[in-house]
Amino acid sequence: MAEARAKDEWARMSALLALLANCHRDPKKTRAFRPGDFDPFVRRAAPVEVGIEVLKEFFTKGTFPGTDARVQT
Repeated sequence: MAEARAKDEWARMSALLALLANCHRDPKKTRAFRPGDFDPFVRRAAPVEVGIEVLKEFFTKGTFPGTDARVQT
């Protein structure tokens, strides 16, 4: 119960903090802030680690690894 209340309060406060930060930022230098940038309860997505072989295949052949389908640009 207490955790749900804390999450709710942080959701509201992070929206206010994002609004305040966006009012004072320079749009030419930084991206717009989102409430999730200020909320400690938001889970950040883990970066996907890809080996160099996958990148070589993608950029040289233009295909995704393990498939023969070409990437359409």
